[in-house]
Amino acid sequence: MKINDDHMYQGAALTQIAEDPQFTAINAFKTAGAISRSAFKVNADIGVYLKYASKPKAPFNEYVFTFSGDHLAELKSLKRKSGSAFLALVCVKERQICGLRYEEFMQLIDARKKAKGSSENQYTLLVTIPAGKSFRVYVNAPGKRKTMLGKSVIVSRNGFPGIIF
Repeated sequence: MKINDDHMYQGAALTQIAEDPQFTAINAFKTAGAISRSAFKVNADIGVYLKYASKPKAPFNEYVFTFSGDHLAELKSLKRKSGSAFLALVCVKERQICGLRYEEFMQLIDARKKAKGSSENQYTLLVTIPAGKSFRVYVNAPGKRKTMLGKSVIVSRNGFPGIIF
């Protein structure tokens, strides 16, 4: 079987989940009759959505995670069917995983929608990892380059995988 990049990078997050003492089971998430390549159910009642970015983009050293309408729909379904849902954002070059609560993710998306006054076809989540500090997760203000919208969500570097349990 061929190994894709997502197998390797998402596998890092899945391995950390499986090594946690509270872990009991993991299954691929099925939606609309198909198996997701990004969503998983952990311990039957926890949804985890995995995305990865290979390296940060200049000039702000940001990891860029793009979410299409299909991704948002899958996340919503994962949350509804699991009870709780989390995003595992794998920052490959830094060898770090940012664990974000679904509710925090949606607050960022909703802030962007409100600032723009309408929905968009896709949303971009930006993650920075300042030296010696926690992750900073945010979205940009619509129509303004290089401008963060509101405050960033601060996520502990050692929060994953514990955050999901």
